[in-house]
Amino acid sequence: MSPARRRGPDLTEAIMRTTLELGQELGYAKLSIEAIAARAGVGKHTVYRRWPSKGALLLDSLLSRSESALDYPDTGDLRADLRRQVHEAVALLGGGPLSPLFRALVGEAQHDAGVAAALNERFIAPQADKTVARLRAAREQGQLAPDFDLDLAMAILSGPLYFRLLITREPLTPAYVDRVLDALFAGMGPRP
Repeated sequence: MSPARRRGPDLTEAIMRTTLELGQELGYAKLSIEAIAARAGVGKHTVYRRWPSKGALLLDSLLSRSESALDYPDTGDLRADLRRQVHEAVALLGGGPLSPLFRALVGEAQHDAGVAAALNERFIAPQADKTVARLRAAREQGQLAPDFDLDLAMAILSGPLYFRLLITREPLTPAYVDRVLDALFAGMGPRP
């Protein structure tokens, strides 16, 4: 279908796909709305009507590829469920072909309040809410100490991952995730 005939969801999808392709080729710093528009065969005003900035466009593009992968399981085994979900997040953020773009987006959020708000609203807060909800369900089932601070557990779980992803840039490996979970579970189990 020619660019002139694409409308609505098809055009939006084409622009987001182009954003990811160009982002992987050029890197975030060299990515521009003009280049995206040219490759997608649309005018830059078409892109700007949908997204106010390159960061907002990248966020939507990345989320369109990853939302279902980060849905939380509830198998009744809290540790296994957390492990699976965190491994999915690590694969997305730290090891997949799009991980440099995720890191760049988090970096952009440090300089662009709109991107920061959108990233928090659409990715970080929903993931934190899902984690806390899963922990709450486990606490209600007696798998966790009744007075354990669930928000603190979320911070303890995610902090080391973001530290490695953004600060030390050490690999986010399954073994590291398991060490983080071991440390977290040592402090949140039910007390005799």
